[in-house]
Amino acid sequence: MVESGGSGRPRPDSEESAERHATPAPPPAAHQETPAEAPDPSADKRHGPSEETTDEPGPAKAGTPDEPKPQDARAAGAPDPADRTPDPADLHPDRPLAHSTPALGEPPTPAKGRRRPQRPPETRGGLLMGRPFGVPVYVAPSWFLVAALITWVFGGQLDRVLPELGAARYLVALFFAVAFYASVLVHELAHTIAALRFKLPVRRIQLQFFGGVSEIEKEAETPGREFVLAFVGPLLSLVLAGLFYLAMQTVEPGTVPGVLLAGLMISNLIVAIFNLLPGLPLDGGRMLRAVVWKITGKPMTGTIAAAWVGRALAVSVLIGLPLLTQSGALGSEAEDSVGMDTVLDALLAAILAAIIWTGAGNSLRMARLREHLPELRARNLTRRAVPVETNTPLSEALRRANDAGARALVVVDAHGEPVSLVREAAIVGVPEHRRPWVAVSGLAQDLTEGMRVSAELAGEDLLDALRATPATEYLVVEETGEIYGVLSAADVERAFVKAMARPS
Repeated sequence: MVESGGSGRPRPDSEESAERHATPAPPPAAHQETPAEAPDPSADKRHGPSEETTDEPGPAKAGTPDEPKPQDARAAGAPDPADRTPDPADLHPDRPLAHSTPALGEPPTPAKGRRRPQRPPETRGGLLMGRPFGVPVYVAPSWFLVAALITWVFGGQLDRVLPELGAARYLVALFFAVAFYASVLVHELAHTIAALRFKLPVRRIQLQFFGGVSEIEKEAETPGREFVLAFVGPLLSLVLAGLFYLAMQTVEPGTVPGVLLAGLMISNLIVAIFNLLPGLPLDGGRMLRAVVWKITGKPMTGTIAAAWVGRALAVSVLIGLPLLTQSGALGSEAEDSVGMDTVLDALLAAILAAIIWTGAGNSLRMARLREHLPELRARNLTRRAVPVETNTPLSEALRRANDAGARALVVVDAHGEPVSLVREAAIVGVPEHRRPWVAVSGLAQDLTEGMRVSAELAGEDLLDALRATPATEYLVVEETGEIYGVLSAADVERAFVKAMARPS
């Protein structure tokens, strides 16, 4: 007899991610190391990072009273102002720039050997089986382990019921394992179809060790939709159990079809009952969350209640399941001694309890994150930028940035249209004595359409835009298309971590 936890819970990549470290995404932040604190967006309504430095200093860092004034920039090797090339800002004095932080000094020399961590490659989640309704379905490597376990256990049961099968019983048991996980897939597809009906994006479905998971990237907007989204999975499992029961009536008991149908009926019934238990991360926990949300009007209150019920459920499974098995309440004979079956039951209970406890904790962290996500605003986190032409020496570009109180450089063409962004890491890697001879174009990254983000983006919309086009810097523009500034992924990451650390 196999139990499965096909919860269908939304999982915006908690298991993938420090899934996209350069552009934080929920829930991976719960597992990542905490970098330096991010500036509080409320500290400066014009811009966010007013007193913070990045891991890789950019064109300039936030100034303090003891820092050199902009006119001292020539000490770093900048050419004389009389010799400088024309600034597009001079050519277009009416062109608005992003609001900015106070006066800036020269970028400090980075610590020797310090490098920004590379973005980890995104995992696919296993073997791709297909794309029903446009949603990829993956089979995780752990599924093959549990399929082998089901084949071995169910094959042993078949030996007692149908001894005449001989070694062929394991082939029948393997068929049962595949059919059972096909039922789990139907359970997850029910969640997926409901999510797509509510216009919620579904990243993927993954079949794994204990059932399946539908990775729904956004929360339902209302408690009613949340309830429906959670309930359709167990409902489909109950329907499948009923269909297998009806099919049993058409075959002879004690035959291979009869045993298979009975096993599938019982398995789907267990999946439905297990997922209806009222604790996160199970479907019943999401239903409880929806009810509390409806009563209190606060989704966070519903999450807290359902998560703590989930933790209590985990403790109950850990203690109660072995006791029920030992007492014979689940249909087997009571045992007075501790044997291998008792040890296996205790191990199964520990694994289930750990999954439920961890899932409840992740749900709490996700809820806290979503509560603070609106604080992440592109307009508050954007650095002021100055436009420079392609052949402008780096030292001259940095001098202009200091004079303007800016922390980023945008390379523009002869008409003042942005074409690329000067990368922070590239600036740091150029020694000061070389900066008068290095053009900014050699340090710039060409702008793609995805690297242009609106200054009005905030919260999940901002993170979605950054995840869609991974980069270290983004050009932030007004609705009119005018340059507002440059957004660093490192600044967003620090603000993200600080939001996660702030109590609800």
